[in-house]
Amino acid sequence: MDLTQLIFPMFAIVLAGWALAAMGVISQRVGEGLSEYVFAVAVPALIVQTMAQPNEGAAIHVGYWIAYFGGCALVWGSLTAFMRWRSMSEGQAAVIAGFSSSQSNTVFFGVPIILAVYGDAGKVPLFLLLAVHLPIMMTAATVLIERGDGGSIRARLAGVAKRLARNPIVLALALGGVLRALHMPLTGTPATIVNAFGTTASTCALFSLGISMHQYRLRDGLTVAALITFGKLVLHPLFVWVIAFHVFDMPPAYAGVATMFAAMPVGINSYLLALRYRAGEAAVSSAVVLSTIVSSVTIAGWIKLLMRG
Repeated sequence: MDLTQLIFPMFAIVLAGWALAAMGVISQRVGEGLSEYVFAVAVPALIVQTMAQPNEGAAIHVGYWIAYFGGCALVWGSLTAFMRWRSMSEGQAAVIAGFSSSQSNTVFFGVPIILAVYGDAGKVPLFLLLAVHLPIMMTAATVLIERGDGGSIRARLAGVAKRLARNPIVLALALGGVLRALHMPLTGTPATIVNAFGTTASTCALFSLGISMHQYRLRDGLTVAALITFGKLVLHPLFVWVIAFHVFDMPPAYAGVATMFAAMPVGINSYLLALRYRAGEAAVSSAVVLSTIVSSVTIAGWIKLLMRG
């Protein structure tokens, strides 16, 4: 596999989105609309197309879930504890920094790159993890941040549940699963239409990510941002890689997808969480930008390691 031909075009698309937004050629409103299209239409279409196929939805070994979310817990807990120990952040800011080090940019970065590396073999583990990733992580963050206020936690968790019930990715996974269970794969005109939407997912996701990146800046909190970036791009995938490849027995594509999922840069939801609680916004904003830039090198390194077997 030629890593230059794989990685460079993807980062070039992100850079093109950023550059056009920076020059004012494309407005943030267009970027927001494109992001909504990716999240609500293109990626769900790709999921339905994949999950509706016969024999595509086999149950995944429990080790797959433990490997990924165990890695999340390890890096989240480690970074939060380190920052409190070094008095770099306290309370909610420390929790959000730890969350950021374990919250991957999945829809807009993970989907295009992981599908390019693993193709059809990676679709099912990728989409199943994609469906549960944000709900689990946001629920954990809500409990940790608001554990001192029981009523507030219940309200937040109820909100998470309502959003999950309306999440297009979760609904697409459910629809694809029903079609597969009924042995009704998409064919003919419906397949052509769904495929037409699904094939736009990768390019649109990367381009809209570039546009959105123009909103974020490398500013204050660079030391914390660097720690978050190190945790996200090095420690998180390292923990997952060790558990997936050396603790549990699972197909190599599944272990690789879990590792690559963890190797993605900091997700924008981390910044949205920091804004909601007014804690660590500058550091997390910087981490989103810094980790995306540095990931052009680290992702290539992880792919090289995984392809080596």
